[in-house]
Amino acid sequence: MALPISQARKLCCPLKGYSLLFTAIFLLISLNTTHAAGKMTSEEETAISIYKQASPSVVNITTTTMVQDFFSVYPQKGSGSGTIITADGYVLTNYHVIEDATEISVTMIDGKKYPAKFIGADQDNDIAVIKILPPQNTVFKTIDMGASESLQIGQHVFAIGNPFGLNSTLTKGIISALGRPLTTSAGKVIDSVIQTDASINPGNSGGPLIETSGKMIGITTAIFTPTGGSVGIGFAIPISVARSLIPDLIKYGKIRKPWVGIVGVSLWEKLAKALGLPVITGILVSQVVQGSPAYKAGIRGGSKPVEISGTVIYLGGDIIVEAAGARIHTLQDLTKALKDKRPNDIVQLKIIRGTQTITVNCVVELKS
Repeated sequence: MALPISQARKLCCPLKGYSLLFTAIFLLISLNTTHAAGKMTSEEETAISIYKQASPSVVNITTTTMVQDFFSVYPQKGSGSGTIITADGYVLTNYHVIEDATEISVTMIDGKKYPAKFIGADQDNDIAVIKILPPQNTVFKTIDMGASESLQIGQHVFAIGNPFGLNSTLTKGIISALGRPLTTSAGKVIDSVIQTDASINPGNSGGPLIETSGKMIGITTAIFTPTGGSVGIGFAIPISVARSLIPDLIKYGKIRKPWVGIVGVSLWEKLAKALGLPVITGILVSQVVQGSPAYKAGIRGGSKPVEISGTVIYLGGDIIVEAAGARIHTLQDLTKALKDKRPNDIVQLKIIRGTQTITVNCVVELKS
């Protein structure tokens, strides 16, 4: 705030002849400071623009879950965030936000509240879609989705959500790391999540992580916290993961995944040696599902039953050691090698059959 002229004069009086000059300089500095203080930086303008553009597409999700204790069953409220992805009201969020919910409702930035229903989820990737049930002909503002494949560490990002039930909160940070593994509530590992220091707290889950262009590049999903509060290590599921799943979730309510159609056993050294197998890692094919991609590719199951740890498997079948160019040690490796494949893609499988190593072509099919 500029100093009153009377005070400026008092300060300048001891300088006598120079008082008028110094008073003028002081006033100019004060005026310039006041003007600078009122002018926003380009970073501030970007943040304001992103909030104005994206916040109408971010909703507060409230859920009711029935909880049973020793004495009774009672309703428990929960909350999180979600992002409107279609004009007719489909909302993208985390699975753990709506898990086991018997009632779901959403609140818009303007305070309007609507009931919603569960559409579908992929628990492995902690992603879910719900549908707002508004009056007829209601059109919602959607968010633009970006690309998460080309993100760089150090990029500025923004998170919008409802931490602790505080509606429509904006926080800012950078991308701190990429490619982090994250274990979901289902015990599954999402391979390549985004790490950010943008403040994320309970209630932010399911909301968007946004780049400076205003496009959504992730779904905020979890924090690392030894204390229960935000310590600047948050995680977001890349939007590229969600985009590939959304069509199936809306159409089928679940994900149709590439499958081979085998019942197999992941080998380890002691088992392989005990069975006299030619390799110590890979997938021993116990059975092949009739009509499956593996069946059509000519992969063979075993015929000699043996019980291992209470489970009956059949020996003598093929051993899968490579899929789509990736070395296969476990069933999880095979799932990972197939996860980005689409219907009718051809995947080469390298197998051991007796003493021979052969390659077969397996045509990908999806199974829900």
